[in-house]
Amino acid sequence: MMIILKGDSFRMAQCVLVLSLLLLVQLQSSFESTDAPNVNDGGWGMDFNMEDEGECNIEIRDVNSITYTEFINEYAYTKPVILRGLTDNSNFRLLCSKSHLLREYGEKTVRLSTANTHSYQKVDVRFEEFVRFLLTPQSEDALGSDTLYFFGDNNFTEWHSLFEEYKAPPYSLPYMSPAYSFGIAGPGTGVPFHWHGPGYSEVIYGRKRWFLYPPEQAPEFHPNHTSLSWVSLSYPNLELHQRPMECTIRPGEVLYFPDRWWHATLNLDTSVFISTFLG
Repeated sequence: MMIILKGDSFRMAQCVLVLSLLLLVQLQSSFESTDAPNVNDGGWGMDFNMEDEGECNIEIRDVNSITYTEFINEYAYTKPVILRGLTDNSNFRLLCSKSHLLREYGEKTVRLSTANTHSYQKVDVRFEEFVRFLLTPQSEDALGSDTLYFFGDNNFTEWHSLFEEYKAPPYSLPYMSPAYSFGIAGPGTGVPFHWHGPGYSEVIYGRKRWFLYPPEQAPEFHPNHTSLSWVSLSYPNLELHQRPMECTIRPGEVLYFPDRWWHATLNLDTSVFISTFLG
């Protein structure tokens, strides 16, 4: 038997059909957003983040506005600079998505360091355990010795296939060779003030706030207090002449710091990053 709808009954059936289709599309998109990682954050999530990026008083140079000779003469030995567009690391960025790293390295052991100035303690855990349980926002009252940080102590044999896809900044220093340090950290974490040789820092996902002082201007800080604690308690009370050079870097930007410059970092989001140390 065929039922023929006329007038109001036909229009009502049309409305029901349209609403049903809209509901189906909405349900499908919600399932897709749950299963698929966000392309912009690599699946690392930006649910918890810090809004205050601070000021930026470090020079920013586009790759088209600076030559290697200018880099050497104006920055390499004298002051930090942020360089934009140096390399295209879009492929490396894809490989650093949360799903890919868990799939490739989830069972691998990574070494975590305490986030105090001297990084005294080392803890070995499975990479998946670190991501699932330890990659959390930083509490302001936590001590550096109680905060575990994944950065620097990478097994280059196991992670070699990832690192070989990274395109390092092309501006090298005479008689120096590069060494990579790869890291992942939650919002509010960071490394307190310390110094070492020159190098570059690039953010793959997230944002990282940097604070720097020249070698002759050692900042006042407690070696076991976190960067978050320093920013919250000490930074607002600094007089003008005590203020650091600072800026927040994002994907596509590379910060260069010269030899022996004091620096501290604060991750504003869950951040994936890599440093190229020159030595």
